[in-house]
Amino acid sequence: MEDSPRSGIGAVKGTVTQRAIERIKAMITDGLLEPGQRLPTERDLAAQLGISRSSMREAIRALTVLGVLEARHGSGIYVTALNAGDLLETFGVVADLSRGPRLVELLQVRRILESTATALAAARITPDQLAVVEGHLAAMNATDDPEEILAHDLEFHRVIAAAAGNETMAAILDGLSSRTFRARVWRGYQEEGAFARTRREHAAIHRALAARDPEAARAAAAAHVGEVEEWLRAQVRAESRPPLDAGLPAGQSSPRTRQ
Repeated sequence: MEDSPRSGIGAVKGTVTQRAIERIKAMITDGLLEPGQRLPTERDLAAQLGISRSSMREAIRALTVLGVLEARHGSGIYVTALNAGDLLETFGVVADLSRGPRLVELLQVRRILESTATALAAARITPDQLAVVEGHLAAMNATDDPEEILAHDLEFHRVIAAAAGNETMAAILDGLSSRTFRARVWRGYQEEGAFARTRREHAAIHRALAARDPEAARAAAAAHVGEVEEWLRAQVRAESRPPLDAGLPAGQSSPRTRQ
């Protein structure tokens, strides 16, 4: 076995578990395990790969959390359908936990992907999908409730991402859009007139989709997400600025604070 009793050190065990994870993934990519197929028993798989059962158990547990494997009660462990949405779910967790500059970076990624997806959708969207997009736009225009506006905003972009015809890109965008929900909430509550601009930006995206104009759609989507990105970038810069009185002797204030 690759991990003897002397390999109980955490770093070593982690390395062996990671090796087990990579070996199972290789079996899937090489076609030895197909989506929906049942894995050999834990004992047989450990013996086949030359890895202890404890490390194999940890590897299976980790791959289950990642959505690569699933445990079926009383039946065994199976390879999942390997859907992009399930496999990329952990990406959304990273986005959800990001703050400050990292959240700005994620919005930058979203701007790039959103503009590409919207351009693709302009060429591929069906009349039914376009009608759904128009319905969410109408709903945004019919309410001043921030939560309702943001809910329709999310659905508006989900339909467009689906219309682009790239499941993986849609899954990434879904994680980025829902996990950056709070950024749009901050913008809506703290920046006067933000929702009016949001309505105009969504209307521009819809017009480009209806006109089947990919480049206009790309530009409209980039401008829309770019507005949020720039607002958040300004917030991060403001938070990182030192206080006006920083570095001054005690009791002495900056001329700016005395104005």
